Formats: sequence, structure tokens, C-alpha cells
Amino acid sequence: MTDISYESSSRTAKAAGLTLHYHEAGPADPGAPVVIMLHGGGPGASGWSNFGRNLPVFARTFRTLLVDQPCFGRSDKPELDKDYFSYSADAVAALMDELAITQAHFIGNSLGGGTAVRMALNHPDKVAKLLLMGPGGVSVNLFAPDPTEGIKRLFEFNAAPEPTKEQLRAFISVMAYDQSIVTDELVEERWASATDPDNRLGSARMAAAFANPAWAEDWMLWREAHRIPHPVLLTWGREDRVNPLDGALVALRNIPDARLHVFPHCGHWAQTEQADEFNRLAIDFFSH
Repeated sequence: MTDISYESSSRTAKAAGLTLHYHEAGPADPGAPVVIMLHGGGPGASGWSNFGRNLPVFARTFRTLLVDQPCFGRSDKPELDKDYFSYSADAVAALMDELAITQAHFIGNSLGGGTAVRMALNHPDKVAKLLLMGPGGVSVNLFAPDPTEGIKRLFEFNAAPEPTKEQLRAFISVMAYDQSIVTDELVEERWASATDPDNRLGSARMAAAFANPAWAEDWMLWREAHRIPHPVLLTWGREDRVNPLDGALVALRNIPDARLHVFPHCGHWAQTEQADEFNRLAIDFFSH
């Protein structure tokens, strides 16, 4: 396999009336199983920022897609006409149709976890297995206060008329247990994306969908978790300060075919902080 870079793996497609950007890599076998990875919702988030370093490992076995969800990355930034998880799930389902993918395994981190759950609920035939990492919507904090520290930092950045680099660094620092990964290079990379006017518009439109009271129940996925028919692997960083570990208990109890893996010394980015273990765990789960 040739080296996988941002540029070499970059693709776009029209789906559900949107231009969606994604990265794709995989083995030469056209019949290889498919894994779709859905990123979180922080400032400057995209498929590549969340999963770019995992892509080469998964691509040895799976046709792997890292999708920029609507309102993020290089995908369109539409005004939403329904709750975010449903809107994004419908867009991903349309992308699968456009690419002739009948079924896929899903990895969803945070916001992407909520989209993956909505995929399972609204488009169940397109889903094989789900790996949810600190997912949004399906967890309920039993002990940790709301809003959590990570959500407060997210609100502070997004609500600021002129956000600062210090606010972004504070947000990223909450994501990670190992502060050595919060490098100046990472902050600069996310800053360029997070302050791009188009991405600021996308963040505002995504936030507006969550603030719409008419759609509030639609993103409370824990109410519907008992209807998920697929095998689900819940993964959590023990030190997650965005969606804390106690939130896993409701999801674990409500999802019929769920199991839970907890990464020690790990925050909200298990795919980065515990990359080797995360990759092994996911590939084994999807392969058996």
C-alpha cells in the first residue's frame, strides 16, 4: 500500500443535496468490509483531525472512510431542517448509496457517536456493528454535573464573538489526559480550521439545531437506545471530562447487545491517546 496522506485520500461526493468531503483508503480487494468513522464536534473537528492517524492501520483490512459530517471540515454547512444526528445520519446514508456501499461498521466519537446511533435506529440495514467512543446523546451523566467541563469550554469558544487561541487550548486540554499531546502544532492546526469563517458558520448552524426545542427529544438518544439491534462496543476514557464515564452506565444498560471497554489514563480522544489498543480492539470487534 502506498503512503496515505491527506491529499491522496481526499474525496468529495454529492449526496442528499450536499457536497460531502471524506477520506478513503483500503485494500485492493473490492469486497473488503467497510468501516465509516464519524468525528466529534469540537472547534476545527473533521474526519482527518480525529482519525487521520488511525486510517493507515484500518485500511490494511477495511475499506475505510473518514467522513466530514455536515457543517464540518470541507463538507457543506447547510441550515438544518431536523435535529443534527438525524440530519447527519441521513447524509451519511445517502453517501453510502452514492458510493454503492450497502452496509458498514461504524466508529463514532462524541458527536459522531450520536450520528452512528441514529444511523442504527433510522437506517438499520446499513449498519453492521457500532463502536461508540464517549458518544453523545446515548449517555446520561449519573454523577458528573451538567454541563461538563468539556462542554463548558466548547460553549465558551463557540459563543465568543472573537475566540482566542487560549480558549482553544483550554478546550483541547480538556480533551486529553496526556497533556503532552496538546502541542503548539496541534493548537495551530485546529486554530486555522476553527476560525475559518465557513467553519464558524457550520458550528453555529449545528449549535442552532441542538438549541431548537422542537427537536430536543430527537437527540436524546438514550430514550431510544433499547431499539438498537446491532452489536455495540462502548469505549470510554476513564478520565473523560466531556462525556464522563458514569454516562456509560445508562447506555450499557439500555442497549440490548452492548459491552464496555474502559481505557485508563485516557480522556475523550481514545483513538489518539490509546491508539494501538484502540486500533486492535476495534479491528478485532469488527472482524469476528
